[in-house]
Amino acid sequence: MTRARGAMAPPPRLPDRAVWMNGTMCRGEDATLSVFDRGARDGEGLFETLRVDRGHPFLWERHLERLVLGAAELGFPVPASPATLRDALDQVLSAGGLDDAVVRITITRGVPGRHPTRTGNWVDAEPLTGRLWKGTRSGAAQAMVSRRPFAPGSLGRYKTTSRLGYHLAREEARAARVDEALLVTRDGELLEGAVSNLFVRRGDELRTPPLSSDVLPGITRAWVIAHAAGVGLAVHERRLTVAELMDADEAFLTNSVQEIVPLAAVDGIALRTGDAARELLRRYRDEVERSLAAASESRRR
Repeated sequence: MTRARGAMAPPPRLPDRAVWMNGTMCRGEDATLSVFDRGARDGEGLFETLRVDRGHPFLWERHLERLVLGAAELGFPVPASPATLRDALDQVLSAGGLDDAVVRITITRGVPGRHPTRTGNWVDAEPLTGRLWKGTRSGAAQAMVSRRPFAPGSLGRYKTTSRLGYHLAREEARAARVDEALLVTRDGELLEGAVSNLFVRRGDELRTPPLSSDVLPGITRAWVIAHAAGVGLAVHERRLTVAELMDADEAFLTNSVQEIVPLAAVDGIALRTGDAARELLRRYRDEVERSLAAASESRRR
């Protein structure tokens, strides 16, 4: 049976997964946001995406600190408390039967005109395996340089829900069948990936674009900077070019879901590889395991 001319197509089927919204658990079509909420209407929201291993969110406090600080700096109403959001995370994982997951916490500026205004808050989760890059699973990622000049502006240092520019770059990567798109300014400055931070190594020097270039202050980025000296590397935050990346002794990408991933090729051109990224990843995973053990011991007490 054909659809009558001018008739609207049926709406897409929504994912039937558990979502915590403003204190209530719901699923699928019931997980709705008012069109009057400034998050839905104007993209006025902040979010955190983090990885959960065996039911435990790694570096949870760091993610919540960034969320709360961003909300304060951007004049958001007070979001749900960290304790409330932590309980919401546990409810969502339990409802979805998830142990290893990717969790997203989102807050919005809420519906205007109410006093006091409250943020919109929701937490949702999906299986980890579906979110891992092919390069994460194989141990070496492929990337491309986005063809669209990028200018993050001062909001680039926040994880806002206004992400059209980043998503267009990700679509370029999908079309090219690579893991990530690297963002470059009109002047040729290399910034970061669409969903990751970038590091390049030259000798015993590890370089990453500075926060003054309005890149995201990634949680895993900060971990690498704090631990690089342990593998004999001195970190320098400085502006980079694509030419410097292609001539590096080693390059890798970081984010909280993919963790630390060596970069094997850019635009189909193979890069040099080394051991620094793999050693950093080994130490990172060791810390994850220690955190899991500590969480397990705390639950037993």
